[in-house]
Amino acid sequence: MSPRLLWIAIIVFALVACTTEDPAPIGSLSTPVADLPISINFENTVSELATPVSDAIIAEADAEYTLLSNIYERTTPGVVNIEADLPGNTPQNPNVSRGSGFIYDTAGHIITNTHVVQNATTIRVTFNDGYVSEASIVGTDTYSDLALIRVDTAPSRLSPLTLMPDSDLIRVGQRAIAIGNPFGLSSSMTIGIVSGLGRNLRSAEILDANAPIGFQNPSIIQTDAPVNPGNSGGPLLNSQGEVMGVTTAIRSDNGIFQGVGFAVPSNTVRRVIPDLMSNGRVSYAWMGISVQPEDNGYSVAGLAEPLNLPVSQGVLIRGVTIGGPADEAGIRGGTRTVQVRGQTVCIGGDIIVAINGEYVASMDELVSYLIVNTRPGDRANLLIVREQETFAVSVILRERPSADAAVRDCVG
Repeated sequence: MSPRLLWIAIIVFALVACTTEDPAPIGSLSTPVADLPISINFENTVSELATPVSDAIIAEADAEYTLLSNIYERTTPGVVNIEADLPGNTPQNPNVSRGSGFIYDTAGHIITNTHVVQNATTIRVTFNDGYVSEASIVGTDTYSDLALIRVDTAPSRLSPLTLMPDSDLIRVGQRAIAIGNPFGLSSSMTIGIVSGLGRNLRSAEILDANAPIGFQNPSIIQTDAPVNPGNSGGPLLNSQGEVMGVTTAIRSDNGIFQGVGFAVPSNTVRRVIPDLMSNGRVSYAWMGISVQPEDNGYSVAGLAEPLNLPVSQGVLIRGVTIGGPADEAGIRGGTRTVQVRGQTVCIGGDIIVAINGEYVASMDELVSYLIVNTRPGDRANLLIVREQETFAVSVILRERPSADAAVRDCVG
């Protein structure tokens, strides 16, 4: 066969093979092994992809934690652990109250809760560095649950914390930092937010569940920063490291934190502590009025529509204490009762809408104003709404009596 014919035969054979055989799978391409890379350095590839982020990004991400660490380092020297031996305390039958506190000044004064030190026979204060000193009670106030104790030690050992200048500026949602000694774990920090304002606590309830209800402690700060037994009396701080409140209680079914904690605001602290320091007790101004319980929709705002009240905010007076400041000023209580949403409501009394030029929306706001801004003997100028008329009334405040007095309530 000639060479020309041989080449034609080879070409025809190749064409027939291509049309009769299945194409090779893509994964079976017959590229020579020698032409492929011998190895791939996966280690180098991963390390190139996982390059550390810049220091600037890390600093931005850690800014909050840097702030918290700084606040902790600045304030923990001023936070102390308190142990109070109560009557009957023995090694066999311990009766010890434990809590926290914080240094108020370089004279050795320490702020804590009344329920931590009340009736104590001995009080031991443990500082952040482990130093222990005995303390004496300067004064207690069951109404605010604030107490002032004092240690006799060198001023150089004392690192006072700073009170927030005006706790009325606190807003729901801002950062709340609690430092204390929960379960005896010294200098523990927990973080949360201010989750509510203007709460109230029954002062007697804090100290004795079987005691009479007593007065309400208004303007309480609510927080979700975890607080537990042992935190009582410690500081609740803002982002500047200032004390915006004194942790005082939790709302719980089992005694362990369940998301709701309370603190006495710094404005109340600033009002109470000087009295405790000078007199060992606190004198509160008293007006001598009583009101319909305002919760569950029975405030003036909740009653304005069903009772056709002339205002939608204020304090609807139910009764006045006979011979008390309000009674002497001619303020009137309720005259009759009606049913509103299935509950008896006393109506016909005066409505207080302002005190000394400050509008008040509820009894809690009125009491809070009296606590922080007035003292016994002060004159309070009230704006009163009676039926469809508005007029001013001047009341000379007195010291709150230690026992209940007769009240003129729902009478003509």
